[in-house]
Amino acid sequence: MLISTKGRYALRVMIDLAEHQGEGFIPLKVIAQRQEISEKYLESIIKLLVKSRLLIGVRGKGGGYQLTKAPDQCTVGAILRLTEDSLAPVACLEQDADACPRSSACRTLPLWQGLDKVINEYLDGVTVADLAQRGDAGDNYVI
Repeated sequence: MLISTKGRYALRVMIDLAEHQGEGFIPLKVIAQRQEISEKYLESIIKLLVKSRLLIGVRGKGGGYQLTKAPDQCTVGAILRLTEDSLAPVACLEQDADACPRSSACRTLPLWQGLDKVINEYLDGVTVADLAQRGDAGDNYVI
């Protein structure tokens, strides 16, 4: 499993909006500047987040984007499932995978199923609020 830039940027957008929640609707241009992401690329990500009802958008003066629910109700797992083709560690565990003829005799299948469970439980246990509350990146070391 490799998380794409689309997935990573979607998380950054959601965190940005959570951190600026009290400021009303945030224009796409402002998010793009703060996150140093191309506006054009961000448009496609925002469309996906709006379509899935994680964000609401308003056009015109004073328009922009806002979260549709509290940051503690938005999980990293839900966001990444929207942006990634799959979070499965192996092809046979993907949602629409054909049944493997070797699955009944596969010695590694339980390993991959366990890893898949751990990945999903972990990502579903982390919220946008958790990420927004963390300190500055790289500022968590101890001497």
